Amino acid sequence: MRDHASPTVDRGRYTDAVTPWEQESWRAAALDWVEAGLAAHGLRMTGRPQVRLRPWSVLVRVPVAGRAAVWFKANPPASSFEGPLTAALARWVPEHVLEPLAVDADRGWSLLPDGGDLFRNVLGREPVEPRAWEDLLRQYASMQHALVPHAREIERLGVPSAQTVELPEIFDELLAETAALRPDERARLDALRPRLVDWCAELAGSGIADSLDHSDLHDGQLFNPEPGRYTFFDWGDAAVSHPFCSLRVTARRACGRYGPDVLPRLRDAYLEPWTGSGRTAAELRRAVSLAWRLSALGRARAWGRLFPTASGAAPLAVQSARSLLELAEDPPL
Repeated sequence: MRDHASPTVDRGRYTDAVTPWEQESWRAAALDWVEAGLAAHGLRMTGRPQVRLRPWSVLVRVPVAGRAAVWFKANPPASSFEGPLTAALARWVPEHVLEPLAVDADRGWSLLPDGGDLFRNVLGREPVEPRAWEDLLRQYASMQHALVPHAREIERLGVPSAQTVELPEIFDELLAETAALRPDERARLDALRPRLVDWCAELAGSGIADSLDHSDLHDGQLFNPEPGRYTFFDWGDAAVSHPFCSLRVTARRACGRYGPDVLPRLRDAYLEPWTGSGRTAAELRRAVSLAWRLSALGRARAWGRLFPTASGAAPLAVQSARSLLELAEDPPL
């Protein structure tokens, strides 16, 4: 191993989280792999890496001589599919995603180029009209629509299946595994199950096939390198599920900035690529309402994709319980 500059480390709120980064041999192997991946592209590391440690990922910003930094990511076993999925998306929908510089599927490692400005950073420095959110949702839905024929291939990459017809069983698993629920909360969810079965059956019969659901598409999970252009990344929470389940996270972030009146516009922009499917506007909007509620299952499930050694993750179990309880909330659309 070469003599690497001592990195700076950001643990955020998870100061007690234990990740593979704590192992010297793992650190050395990861940084050597990064250098080899860069060398394959005629690049070399320079300067001090910046490390971001969370119970669900190790992320390293790697300075590179003569160009923008690149990013190393290590996923836990439950989301080790992210690198292979990103590489596959770069073949299927290259206009919407980043193309990895290197992927190690067995170790859950990937090396990615810089994607430009985060949409969150753009929002922080200049006024952004709701139309920008409409554009990004329209583009994201177009990508999902294009990926429908690849749904089974995506599952074969290891992306968890949460097909609409499977959601009642996933609900049962989550209810059994979620220890952070109070007895009254568990009873409330138990009583909701018959209605959940009906919602799932109705959504499955809506005529919209399952596709890739990002499950956490907020303003920090997409790049906005130039006006009107968006690049989607960070697929560690993804599942193959009803595509409309993706709308909730993004729409709620936009609602927090502009108020609830923006929601119908965002919904209709998202639905544009799905028109022409033989479904009326009213039927598509009904499907959005059902998927909005059921998307809580995907969020609750994703909170469990942690490193096996992760400690200090109790707050994430609480987050999973909170997500599950959102099943009882009436959708705003």
